[in-house]
Amino acid sequence: MPFFLCIETSTTVCSVALFHQTKLISIRETNNGYTHAENLHVYIKEVLEDAGILFEQLDAVCVGKGPGSYTGLRIGVSAAKGIAFAKNIPLIGMNSLHNIAIGAITGNINDESIYIPMIDARRMEVYLSVFDNKGIELKQTSSFIIDAESISELNHKYKKIILLGDGATKCDPFVKNYPEIKLMINQMPSAKNMGNYCMEKYNNKAFENVAYFEPFYLKEFFSGK
Repeated sequence: MPFFLCIETSTTVCSVALFHQTKLISIRETNNGYTHAENLHVYIKEVLEDAGILFEQLDAVCVGKGPGSYTGLRIGVSAAKGIAFAKNIPLIGMNSLHNIAIGAITGNINDESIYIPMIDARRMEVYLSVFDNKGIELKQTSSFIIDAESISELNHKYKKIILLGDGATKCDPFVKNYPEIKLMINQMPSAKNMGNYCMEKYNNKAFENVAYFEPFYLKEFFSGK
């Protein structure tokens, strides 16, 4: 009966959850800007205390590997790697766009829409992936420029679409003429969406190499406005 500690810090959301198999036991989460450095380790301590679980009782740690905020990812991945190394437990990485899609699909299991999670990547660019209503990836993670032409191409290719995440706010001016496209900008990555994924990877022993695991930045860090 494994216990999983799950961490997600790829966006402005700082989220930590504890699962017993796929059952959510405790969660701490805030979406208050990039306060991960202040909150993450406090949240980890609190979810373990809530459940009366010690670090030694954890069976794996799962972390959102990105894409997303360079700083947020470094903080989350560093914490997860430190726990995995110190306690000699497996490390599991989850794509943060997949996390967003799973959160939306869970509440819309009978919807035949195509789910396109988007994470802000500065200016009019986003990171996106494309998933069907069963959570199967149809298009791998890539960077994507938002403009009238690109939105028209998405509508032509996929028809009934739900755009998810903070990156979807950039699409708002371009989707007014496409009633088949819906926005769910408040659907953000959360540790509460990681339980089933973590259980599957744990059963299949699909673990990351703790020493060499790095966040999935997709593109190089750029400092500046």
